[in-house]
Amino acid sequence: MAGKTGSARDKSGKVVAQAGELAATAQAAASGKESFPIVGLGASAGGLEAFEQFFRAMPADSGMGFVLVQHLDPSHASILTEILQRSTAMPVVEAQDQMAVEPDRVHVIPPNRDMAIFHGMLRLSVPTEPRGKRMPIDAFLRSLAEDQGENAVGVILSGTGTDGTLGLRAVFGAGGLCLVQEPASAKFDGMPESAIKAGYATRVLTAEQMPQALRDGTRPLPIRQAVAVPSPAAGALVRILMLLRSATGHDFSQYKKSTLARRIERRMAQQGIEDAEVYARFLKEQPAELHVLFRELLINVTSFFRDPLAFVALKTEVLLALLADKPENYVLRAWVAGCATGEEAYSIAMLLRELMDEARQHFKVQLYSTDLDDDAIVKARAGLYPPNIAQDVTPERLRRFFTKEDSGYRVNKEIREMVVFAVQSVIKDPPFTRLDLLACRNLLIYLEPELQNRMIPAFHYALKPGGVLFLSPSESIGGHTELFEPIDRKWKLYRAKPSAASIRTVLGSGLSWAGRSGLSAPSPLQRPAEPHYAELAKRTLLQSFAPAAVVTDLQGNILYVHGETGKFLRPAPGQPTHNVIEMAREGLQLALREVLRHACDEGRPAQSRTLSVRTEGRDQALSLGVRSLPDPDASHRVLLISFQELAGTAAAKPTRRPRSGSTAEAQRIVELERELAYATESMKAMLEEQQASNEELKSTNEELQSTNEELQSTNEELETSKEELQSVNEELVTVNAELQAKIEQMAGMQDDMKNLLDNIRIGTIFLDRKLLIRRFTRDALNVYRLAGTDIGRPLADIRSELQGGDLLADAQAVLESLVPVERELSTAGGSWYLVRIQPYRTTDNLIDGVVLTFANVTERVQAIATRKARDLAEAIVDTVSNPLVVLDGDLHMLSANRAFHREFGGSAQATLGQHFFEIGDRQWDFPTLHELLEQVLPSERSFVRRPVEHDFPGLGVRHLKLSARRIAEPAGAGDLVLLAIEMAAPEPA
Repeated sequence: MAGKTGSARDKSGKVVAQAGELAATAQAAASGKESFPIVGLGASAGGLEAFEQFFRAMPADSGMGFVLVQHLDPSHASILTEILQRSTAMPVVEAQDQMAVEPDRVHVIPPNRDMAIFHGMLRLSVPTEPRGKRMPIDAFLRSLAEDQGENAVGVILSGTGTDGTLGLRAVFGAGGLCLVQEPASAKFDGMPESAIKAGYATRVLTAEQMPQALRDGTRPLPIRQAVAVPSPAAGALVRILMLLRSATGHDFSQYKKSTLARRIERRMAQQGIEDAEVYARFLKEQPAELHVLFRELLINVTSFFRDPLAFVALKTEVLLALLADKPENYVLRAWVAGCATGEEAYSIAMLLRELMDEARQHFKVQLYSTDLDDDAIVKARAGLYPPNIAQDVTPERLRRFFTKEDSGYRVNKEIREMVVFAVQSVIKDPPFTRLDLLACRNLLIYLEPELQNRMIPAFHYALKPGGVLFLSPSESIGGHTELFEPIDRKWKLYRAKPSAASIRTVLGSGLSWAGRSGLSAPSPLQRPAEPHYAELAKRTLLQSFAPAAVVTDLQGNILYVHGETGKFLRPAPGQPTHNVIEMAREGLQLALREVLRHACDEGRPAQSRTLSVRTEGRDQALSLGVRSLPDPDASHRVLLISFQELAGTAAAKPTRRPRSGSTAEAQRIVELERELAYATESMKAMLEEQQASNEELKSTNEELQSTNEELQSTNEELETSKEELQSVNEELVTVNAELQAKIEQMAGMQDDMKNLLDNIRIGTIFLDRKLLIRRFTRDALNVYRLAGTDIGRPLADIRSELQGGDLLADAQAVLESLVPVERELSTAGGSWYLVRIQPYRTTDNLIDGVVLTFANVTERVQAIATRKARDLAEAIVDTVSNPLVVLDGDLHMLSANRAFHREFGGSAQATLGQHFFEIGDRQWDFPTLHELLEQVLPSERSFVRRPVEHDFPGLGVRHLKLSARRIAEPAGAGDLVLLAIEMAAPEPA
């Protein structure tokens, strides 16, 4: 057993050693690897064409790495790499997890993956957001900005929506280059328009122009080397900053030179200027460019709940405690310095509103939010943000604190009214004071260390004792540990200690507002102004008779010194300090520590103690007094510690006279007894402290044991819950499979129904119980002038082409009586429709509206009309004694009466359908009849008793009088010709 354990340890140690070697090798390789720009390209719809245009113009040896992020179908394999390979000589590869980005290579995001970059390595993950809510371009560009800083390049190409705007803001804030495709050249201009309106586009170009802009924008210019060594470019940088100060009133000389240089270079590249001296002259000649450069130097990059865990810590560890014991009328004062466009201020306001709602208490909140950029303050006051904020704000907070608009989300009135926005310079203008919370995140990192060191005391001065300072993870309070104590070191939450040291520091800091703000160091002995002699007398008496004393806070930090304290206090070796305990001489430290502890823990108003202190090589009897002084503003307690020398040698207690007669020996015994008494008293105090600590530790141990038992119980419950969840998960998988099958079945039925409705060519309109349009088919457009946007509108608002019927009244009657209605109606164009109105029944046999169907019956109506006309003509013909013939418009035989066949021969079966001139061996084919039927009748519509004489074969010469009339047939079926033949006697010669 022991052997196995040992081998396991050896193996584990070997693996750890190998892992350490690999990590060290990788780190060495990374550190030795030359940095290069990494270009993140984002596109959506129409992006393929833009990608091809971009890479056709990009040389294969640019030295840049390219990462493509596009919205891809998660369920289909992508062939984007094969398509792009035809447009560039660079290798195009599909990204893999932990793949290093290399220069002169194109890396393409795979389908159904989110991608980020960390230390130059691509990291892939399965998306957690639903397909419609993913913002993969924003996510990658944010990680690119954090990882590469100034080497990051963001490019936004064709696409719909707003994805990429917030990512471009992160790149812009990191000092990277931001290119956006010209909207007019993009196939879809949604993403480019969003980025341009947000103001984060360094340049707006076509896809073909971007490669040249990348080469110009990533080439280092002389001004960047000017930040380290004096040079002509360094002089130009100073002149540029002087011009900015003259034009705007703001001094950027204390900002980090690398940040200033990068942003000035970016403007120089846009103006096509490579020499800093030339650009300085250009600024002097073009005042408008000065203001553009000023906007460029202002770093307005933030987001809602930036570093989400930091805001969780702020809510649970700070705000909850701040509001816990406050009365209802308490005014909570907070300040967000450098708020940019206001997201951070609104985030804190949302946290406060949530806590107040949870506690069912209402406090007045004065939340001041300031920034140097007046344009950013205008945007913050508007409170309108793009749809992309859904990536940073939870759905619950979006629903509760925002209103959805066409262009994005607007902050609700209750949150907006909690925040006051103002233009202010943290460096130039005085701060807000008496604050409970001060948030200044990602501002100090852009300032030089010297200015940072001056700002921290100013923040302490602005806070109340116990107020909280909230910084970003990359910032800290530096060496000002005497002013703040940490609450959460990871998320940089600090509590202000009660100390007036910050006022002295601010007075000597050189900040412009400190000299005119009327600040003065506190003096516990200040009194109202009195006559000169009275003040002089007081000072003389204090110097002559009052003992040496110091004023300290409860931690022992010296706030004020009166008289000569050198006999009792001395500078402590090492780091300079103003703590009275550390400066105390031999024999005084323990007593000071004890009286301070009693003053803090027990609140004793006054204490006095006699002890011996070693000073100037001899022991001196001393009376140590401690009194609590009232603080003028009641913000914190202060103590007055006085040192009064006693006459004679130091003796803590009267001692027993020694038996020996030796004076030296007696003196030594006295000293030893005094030291023993002092040690006994010190030991007793230490034992009391130890016992108190033991009791506290015992109580803490019991609480930990109780907590441990609760955690064990909770762990068992979680195990049970885990098993239950696993079972539920298996059930859900089964149900999901069944639902998927049903969905596929329903999709097939939906396709069948659509094809059925399209092929039967019957217009159908579905109405709900309020006669609102639920859906309609394509053929319904022939009856009602419908559009896709009419879904949900009342049918009464839509014009109908039908005449002679109130379909809405019929539909309402069907809803009430459930009796179907059917009627034939015509349109102005002569079309006829059979309209049926029936109840809409659900599968549960519930009435949920009505269904209107429109069947085109124009041909049937016309056929019925024709048949009726024919029946009418035949009846008329048969009742007339003279020969009578009914012809159609083209003179074809429709019918003839019996008299006609009796006089002229033939039968109805033989003549029906034949042309009138062709019947009876063309016996009616003669010129006079042609003229009457083909010329006279069409023009005059009728003629009466026209005499005609004709020799009929086999019948001889007949004298006839012909009458004819054209009759219009109903339903537009054409005209009929009624020809009457009257047999006449021959006229006398």
